[in-house]
Amino acid sequence: MHRGAVTLFDSHCHLTDERFAGEVDAVVARAREAGVTRLVTVASDAEDAEQALGLARRYEGVWATAGIHPHVAGGADEAALARVRELAKEAQVVALGETGLDFYYDNAPREAQRRAFRRHLELAAETGLPVVLHAREADDDAAAMVREAGDSVRGVLHCFAGGRGLLEAGLEAGWHVSFSGLVSFASYEDGELVRSVPEDRLLIETDSPYLAPVPRRGRRNEPAFVAHVAEAVAVHRGVAPEYIAEITTRNALRFYRLEG
Repeated sequence: MHRGAVTLFDSHCHLTDERFAGEVDAVVARAREAGVTRLVTVASDAEDAEQALGLARRYEGVWATAGIHPHVAGGADEAALARVRELAKEAQVVALGETGLDFYYDNAPREAQRRAFRRHLELAAETGLPVVLHAREADDDAAAMVREAGDSVRGVLHCFAGGRGLLEAGLEAGWHVSFSGLVSFASYEDGELVRSVPEDRLLIETDSPYLAPVPRRGRRNEPAFVAHVAEAVAVHRGVAPEYIAEITTRNALRFYRLEG
Protein backbone atom coordinates (compact mmCIF):
# COMPACT_ATOMS: atom_id res chain seq x y z
CA MET A 1 0.00 0.00 0.00
CA HIS A 2 1.29 3.45 -0.88
CA ARG A 3 0.72 5.09 2.52
CA GLY A 4 0.75 8.65 1.24
CA ALA A 5 -2.24 7.99 -0.99
CA VAL A 6 -4.65 6.58 1.61
CA THR A 7 -6.47 7.62 4.75
CA LEU A 8 -6.86 5.10 7.56
CA PHE A 9 -9.01 4.96 10.70
CA ASP A 10 -7.82 2.89 13.66
CA SER A 11 -11.19 2.07 15.16
CA HIS A 12 -9.82 0.66 18.43
CA CYS A 13 -6.59 1.32 20.32
CA HIS A 14 -5.52 2.01 23.91
CA LEU A 15 -3.41 5.17 24.05
CA THR A 16 -3.84 5.30 27.83
CA ASP A 17 -1.96 2.03 28.28
CA GLU A 18 1.18 2.38 30.43
CA ARG A 19 3.29 1.15 27.51
CA PHE A 20 2.59 4.47 25.80
CA ALA A 21 3.40 6.56 28.87
CA GLY A 22 5.33 9.67 27.93
CA GLU A 23 5.18 8.83 24.22
CA VAL A 24 1.63 9.63 23.14
CA ASP A 25 2.66 12.74 21.21
CA ALA A 26 5.12 10.67 19.17
CA VAL A 27 2.67 7.79 18.71
CA VAL A 28 -0.03 10.11 17.37
CA ALA A 29 2.51 11.84 15.11
CA ARG A 30 3.67 8.51 13.65
CA ALA A 31 0.06 7.53 13.06
CA ARG A 32 -0.57 10.69 11.10
CA GLU A 33 2.60 10.17 9.07
CA ALA A 34 1.29 6.69 8.19
CA GLY A 35 -2.03 8.12 6.98
CA VAL A 36 -3.99 7.28 10.14
CA THR A 37 -5.85 10.55 10.46
CA ARG A 38 -8.48 9.34 12.93
CA LEU A 39 -8.54 6.90 15.82
CA VAL A 40 -10.60 5.94 18.85
CA THR A 41 -8.84 5.27 22.15
CA VAL A 42 -10.86 2.76 24.11
CA ALA A 43 -11.38 2.69 27.87
CA SER A 44 -11.16 -0.25 30.27
CA ASP A 45 -12.72 1.34 33.38
CA ALA A 46 -14.13 4.66 34.55
CA GLU A 47 -10.75 6.15 35.49
CA ASP A 48 -9.27 5.03 32.19
CA ALA A 49 -12.23 6.62 30.39
CA GLU A 50 -11.44 9.96 31.99
CA GLN A 51 -7.86 9.71 30.77
CA ALA A 52 -9.03 8.70 27.29
CA LEU A 53 -11.35 11.70 27.20
CA GLY A 54 -8.41 13.91 28.11
CA LEU A 55 -6.48 12.62 25.11
CA ALA A 56 -9.48 13.10 22.83
CA ARG A 57 -9.66 16.72 23.93
CA ARG A 58 -5.94 17.15 23.35
CA TYR A 59 -5.55 15.70 19.85
CA GLU A 60 -7.48 16.46 16.70
CA GLY A 61 -8.87 13.32 15.08
CA VAL A 62 -8.90 11.37 18.36
CA TRP A 63 -12.07 10.25 20.15
CA ALA A 64 -12.69 8.19 23.27
CA THR A 65 -15.03 5.60 24.74
CA ALA A 66 -16.33 5.09 28.27
CA GLY A 67 -16.88 1.67 29.76
CA ILE A 68 -15.79 -1.17 31.98
CA HIS A 69 -13.83 -4.15 30.65
CA PRO A 70 -15.00 -7.64 31.66
CA HIS A 71 -11.65 -8.20 33.39
CA VAL A 72 -12.63 -5.62 36.00
CA ALA A 73 -16.39 -6.16 35.97
CA GLY A 74 -16.25 -7.52 39.49
CA GLY A 75 -15.57 -3.98 40.68
CA ALA A 76 -18.22 -2.35 38.52
CA ASP A 77 -20.22 -0.81 41.36
CA GLU A 78 -22.94 1.78 40.98
CA ALA A 79 -20.47 4.65 41.35
CA ALA A 80 -18.34 3.37 38.47
CA LEU A 81 -21.36 2.81 36.26
CA ALA A 82 -22.68 6.27 37.12
CA ARG A 83 -19.34 7.78 36.08
CA VAL A 84 -19.52 5.94 32.75
CA ARG A 85 -23.02 7.35 32.28
CA GLU A 86 -21.77 10.90 32.91
CA LEU A 87 -18.77 10.52 30.60
CA ALA A 88 -21.05 9.21 27.87
CA LYS A 89 -22.57 12.68 27.64
CA GLU A 90 -19.27 14.21 26.47
CA ALA A 91 -19.09 15.07 22.78
CA GLN A 92 -15.72 13.37 22.33
CA VAL A 93 -17.05 10.07 23.76
CA VAL A 94 -18.34 8.11 20.78
CA ALA A 95 -19.01 4.63 22.17
CA LEU A 96 -19.49 2.54 25.31
CA GLY A 97 -16.95 -0.05 26.30
CA GLU A 98 -15.06 -1.98 25.88
CA THR A 99 -17.42 -4.29 27.68
CA GLY A 100 -18.48 -7.88 27.29
CA LEU A 101 -17.51 -11.35 28.42
CA ASP A 102 -14.12 -13.00 28.87
CA PHE A 103 -14.44 -16.62 30.01
CA TYR A 104 -10.85 -17.40 29.01
CA TYR A 105 -9.17 -15.44 31.78
CA ASP A 106 -12.21 -15.30 34.11
CA ASN A 107 -10.68 -12.33 35.94
CA ALA A 108 -14.14 -11.44 37.23
CA PRO A 109 -17.08 -13.69 38.16
CA ARG A 110 -19.08 -14.57 35.08
CA GLU A 111 -22.32 -13.26 36.51
CA ALA A 112 -20.62 -9.93 37.27
CA GLN A 113 -19.44 -9.80 33.66
CA ARG A 114 -22.95 -10.51 32.38
CA ARG A 115 -24.43 -7.87 34.69
CA ALA A 116 -21.94 -5.19 33.60
CA PHE A 117 -22.39 -6.03 29.93
CA ARG A 118 -26.16 -5.83 30.33
CA ARG A 119 -25.87 -2.40 31.94
CA HIS A 120 -23.77 -1.17 29.01
CA LEU A 121 -26.37 -2.51 26.58
CA GLU A 122 -29.11 -0.69 28.49
CA LEU A 123 -27.12 2.54 28.44
CA ALA A 124 -26.50 2.11 24.71
CA ALA A 125 -30.23 1.80 24.10
CA GLU A 126 -30.79 4.93 26.18
CA THR A 127 -28.07 7.11 24.64
CA GLY A 128 -27.81 5.81 21.09
CA LEU A 129 -24.07 5.27 21.49
CA PRO A 130 -22.71 2.01 20.09
CA VAL A 131 -21.22 -0.75 22.23
CA VAL A 132 -17.67 -2.07 21.80
CA LEU A 133 -17.86 -5.79 22.58
CA HIS A 134 -14.96 -7.86 23.89
CA ALA A 135 -15.80 -11.57 23.79
CA ARG A 136 -13.34 -14.39 24.43
CA GLU A 137 -14.34 -18.03 24.89
CA ALA A 138 -17.86 -16.72 25.51
CA ASP A 139 -19.48 -16.90 22.08
CA ASP A 140 -22.78 -18.47 23.13
CA ASP A 141 -23.46 -16.09 26.01
CA ALA A 142 -22.34 -13.05 24.03
CA ALA A 143 -24.48 -14.01 21.03
CA ALA A 144 -27.52 -14.53 23.26
CA MET A 145 -27.10 -11.11 24.87
CA VAL A 146 -26.59 -9.38 21.54
CA ARG A 147 -29.79 -10.99 20.27
CA GLU A 148 -31.61 -10.07 23.47
CA ALA A 149 -30.65 -6.42 23.02
CA GLY A 150 -32.31 -6.44 19.61
CA ASP A 151 -32.31 -3.55 17.20
CA SER A 152 -32.31 -0.95 19.98
CA VAL A 153 -28.53 -1.26 20.27
CA ARG A 154 -25.71 -0.70 17.79
CA GLY A 155 -22.35 -2.30 18.33
CA VAL A 156 -19.11 -3.77 17.05
CA LEU A 157 -17.59 -7.20 17.58
CA HIS A 158 -14.14 -5.84 18.37
CA CYS A 159 -10.92 -7.71 17.51
CA PHE A 160 -13.10 -10.50 16.22
CA ALA A 161 -11.69 -13.96 16.88
CA GLY A 162 -14.89 -15.86 17.62
CA GLY A 163 -16.82 -18.43 15.65
CA ARG A 164 -19.51 -18.25 13.01
CA GLY A 165 -22.32 -18.34 15.58
CA LEU A 166 -21.27 -15.08 17.23
CA LEU A 167 -20.47 -13.50 13.88
CA GLU A 168 -23.94 -14.30 12.55
CA ALA A 169 -25.60 -13.04 15.74
CA GLY A 170 -23.76 -9.75 15.37
CA LEU A 171 -24.52 -9.37 11.70
CA GLU A 172 -28.18 -10.24 12.20
CA ALA A 173 -28.37 -7.50 14.84
CA GLY A 174 -26.87 -5.00 12.39
CA TRP A 175 -23.55 -4.79 14.24
CA HIS A 176 -20.16 -4.08 12.72
CA VAL A 177 -17.20 -6.47 12.87
CA SER A 178 -13.62 -5.31 13.43
CA PHE A 179 -10.47 -7.27 12.64
CA SER A 180 -7.05 -6.76 14.16
CA GLY A 181 -3.49 -7.89 13.48
CA LEU A 182 -4.58 -11.44 14.30
CA VAL A 183 -5.67 -11.85 10.68
CA SER A 184 -2.07 -11.29 9.53
CA PHE A 185 -0.63 -14.18 11.54
CA ALA A 186 0.48 -17.29 9.65
CA SER A 187 -1.57 -19.36 12.09
CA TYR A 188 -4.83 -17.53 11.28
CA GLU A 189 -7.32 -19.97 9.73
CA ASP A 190 -10.60 -18.03 9.60
CA GLY A 191 -10.26 -16.12 6.35
CA GLU A 192 -13.76 -17.30 5.43
CA LEU A 193 -15.16 -15.27 8.32
CA VAL A 194 -13.22 -12.18 7.18
CA ARG A 195 -14.85 -12.62 3.77
CA SER A 196 -18.30 -13.10 5.34
CA VAL A 197 -18.60 -9.56 6.69
CA PRO A 198 -20.54 -7.22 4.37
CA GLU A 199 -18.50 -4.30 3.09
CA ASP A 200 -20.58 -1.74 4.94
CA ARG A 201 -20.01 -3.44 8.34
CA LEU A 202 -16.26 -3.98 8.14
CA LEU A 203 -13.83 -2.18 10.46
CA ILE A 204 -10.11 -2.52 11.17
CA GLU A 205 -8.16 -1.82 14.34
CA THR A 206 -4.82 -2.28 16.01
CA ASP A 207 -6.00 -2.94 19.59
CA SER A 208 -2.58 -1.46 20.32
CA PRO A 209 -0.38 -1.84 22.24
CA TYR A 210 -1.44 -5.48 21.83
CA LEU A 211 -1.40 -7.82 18.80
CA ALA A 212 1.12 -6.15 16.53
CA PRO A 213 0.52 -7.33 12.96
CA VAL A 214 3.01 -8.97 10.66
CA PRO A 215 5.64 -7.63 9.86
CA ARG A 216 5.70 -5.85 13.23
CA ARG A 217 4.81 -8.92 15.27
CA GLY A 218 6.71 -9.18 18.53
CA ARG A 219 6.91 -5.41 18.95
CA ARG A 220 4.70 -3.02 20.84
CA ASN A 221 1.77 -2.29 18.55
CA GLU A 222 0.64 1.25 17.75
CA PRO A 223 -2.00 2.95 15.55
CA ALA A 224 0.43 3.56 12.68
CA PHE A 225 0.49 -0.20 12.10
CA VAL A 226 -3.20 -0.39 11.17
CA ALA A 227 -2.06 -0.17 7.55
CA HIS A 228 -0.70 -3.71 7.92
CA VAL A 229 -4.10 -4.87 9.18
CA ALA A 230 -5.69 -3.34 6.09
CA GLU A 231 -3.21 -5.23 3.93
CA ALA A 232 -3.96 -8.55 5.65
CA VAL A 233 -7.73 -8.07 5.39
CA ALA A 234 -7.29 -7.19 1.72
CA VAL A 235 -5.45 -10.47 1.11
CA HIS A 236 -8.24 -12.48 2.75
CA ARG A 237 -10.93 -10.65 0.76
CA GLY A 238 -9.04 -10.56 -2.53
CA VAL A 239 -9.12 -6.80 -2.99
CA ALA A 240 -6.63 -3.94 -2.92
CA PRO A 241 -5.42 -2.64 0.46
CA GLU A 242 -6.37 0.89 -0.62
CA TYR A 243 -9.94 -0.29 -1.06
CA ILE A 244 -10.02 -1.74 2.47
CA ALA A 245 -8.62 1.54 3.80
CA GLU A 246 -11.33 3.48 1.98
CA ILE A 247 -14.33 1.41 3.02
CA THR A 248 -13.25 0.90 6.64
CA THR A 249 -12.62 4.61 7.09
CA ARG A 250 -16.05 5.37 5.67
CA ASN A 251 -17.63 2.70 7.87
CA ALA A 252 -15.91 3.95 11.04
CA LEU A 253 -17.03 7.51 10.41
CA ARG A 254 -20.61 6.31 10.05
CA PHE A 255 -20.44 3.87 12.97
CA TYR A 256 -19.11 6.49 15.39
CA ARG A 257 -21.37 9.15 13.84
CA LEU A 258 -18.50 11.41 12.90
CA GLU A 259 -19.66 12.18 9.38
CA GLY A 260 -20.10 15.73 8.26
